[in-house]
Amino acid sequence: MIDPLNYFLSFFQNPNVWGIVIAVIFGAIWLTCFWPPLVKKPWHWAVMVGSAIITAIAISFVQIPLQSISGNAMLQKWGSETLMDWLLLSGIPAVLIGGLVQEGAKMVPVVIYWWRKNMKIDYKLGITLGAVAGAGFGILEAQGIHNSIIAMGWSWSLTQTTGLEALIPFIDRFFVIAFSTASTALTGYGLAKGKGWQFYLIASILNVVLNYSALLIPAKIFSLVQVEIFIAIWALIVTGVALWLRWAERAEQKQPDKIKKH
Repeated sequence: MIDPLNYFLSFFQNPNVWGIVIAVIFGAIWLTCFWPPLVKKPWHWAVMVGSAIITAIAISFVQIPLQSISGNAMLQKWGSETLMDWLLLSGIPAVLIGGLVQEGAKMVPVVIYWWRKNMKIDYKLGITLGAVAGAGFGILEAQGIHNSIIAMGWSWSLTQTTGLEALIPFIDRFFVIAFSTASTALTGYGLAKGKGWQFYLIASILNVVLNYSALLIPAKIFSLVQVEIFIAIWALIVTGVALWLRWAERAEQKQPDKIKKH
């Protein structure tokens, strides 16, 4: 069983300037698409940091224990050989737990703000707050993974011998941050529209699909490169939908004003 405390601490171990800077740049790229008012409303930073820490805690002390309990229960009932033979089915509980815990934890600071505003916020604020919250955890998770990779001996010289393969961990994080930002933006939109739990479930399912793709490698259905291509496409689709909601509805709200002027 993975030790929850050690897992939580792994987010902050082996700090490396490049690992942190690259993660922040990745997050800034995707967050800029949602144009959050981080300068005009600096309290957005509290949402970002709060989401990152709360989600890291939830994964370490809720998700991992629940996954361990479900995994041990299946192991005792069916055995390791059967679970491996039926990996695409036996892996579903773990990714389902992960999706529900992560998407819920990322939204905690947003829900707190929404509650303090008498459960009424503008859809645009809901999307941008969600995006900020999702990017916060995406950056924290990415820098932890980047730092671990660099600590294990990764260097730019590896690209000369292994080519693009050496950059796969960074490419993976680039698109995972995009997904984390967009999925939470969708939940924030739903919260503002009075459909918070429905969009939370949608975001959780989207998360499950993303993480389920990792099972396709040991199942020998997809190669590592094919899974990374899938992750990139999935992240772009979810980002596209979130951005469409962000900008399309704003345009619709402006339309009546134009009609009145005429």
